[in-house]
Amino acid sequence: MKKIILNISIILISLLITLSCSNKYGGYEKSENNFYFKYLNIGEGKTTPKFGDYIVVDIAYKTINDSVFFSGTKKFKLTKPKFKGDIDYCFAMLTKNDSANFIINANDFFTKTINSKLPSFFNLQSDMLVSVKLLEIIDSKSYKKQKAEFLSWVEDFSEYEKLLLQHYIEGEQIAVSPSITGLYKLTKVKGNGVKVQKGDTIIVHYEGMFLNGKYFDSTIKRNAPFEFVYGTEWQVVKGLEEAIGKMSEGENAIFIMPSEIAFGKKGSSTGIIPPFTPVIFKVNILKIKKATKNLEKKQAQLN
Repeated sequence: MKKIILNISIILISLLITLSCSNKYGGYEKSENNFYFKYLNIGEGKTTPKFGDYIVVDIAYKTINDSVFFSGTKKFKLTKPKFKGDIDYCFAMLTKNDSANFIINANDFFTKTINSKLPSFFNLQSDMLVSVKLLEIIDSKSYKKQKAEFLSWVEDFSEYEKLLLQHYIEGEQIAVSPSITGLYKLTKVKGNGVKVQKGDTIIVHYEGMFLNGKYFDSTIKRNAPFEFVYGTEWQVVKGLEEAIGKMSEGENAIFIMPSEIAFGKKGSSTGIIPPFTPVIFKVNILKIKKATKNLEKKQAQLN
């Protein structure tokens, strides 16, 4: 009897040693596709994504010691794995709202999956930890439909802008007619009659704002008037150049302009003003320094 118990104990110990050798990461299971995995949360989804589907994931890439070197939300097409241990096998195991940790070979991920160099904090044998939550699965047909709808929405957005602008003009009970470009001018303080001409140096205070009243720029708040030569390219947006050309020294006015003469269908280069956004500029011409040729022309007219 003792011999039987001893034999069973030896078998159990051998089995434990075998298991510990075959899986070096406790709490993880080893996939037949040469990576380790551990589910953290099981979501309500019933189907896993197919290769060719688009998926949205919250993902964090970490060293095996749990030090994060990238995290974020990504949307991408799930492609057919190219090798054993490919991370795409990991994504294909999840259903919606599943969360899991995966351990994959770092060198394979960087050199084969993303075609990059292996970072210096890894060596060729290093593994890395990938934490994933699958947020959404979009089949390829639905994705193409969504993309087409989005592009159509962008194309139609100029019409939506016109509607917004119209509602603003009506809501503010603005009675003046716009210029041919769609610029509205509301004079607050009249100037001294000295008109702006090309080549003049203009010193101006301006404040830019959205239709909701939120400011995106102000020389007043910066306490730094803007000085530029009128008529010089790329100094101000087209609408502001047109606006200043309608003013005289000392004048204070408000201008409402559509995106076509403001920041256009791409928005501002800084990203502060979105595409197809009508804007308002409050403008005060502090001083006009007349160009020499204009002065000479006036003197000739007087003589």
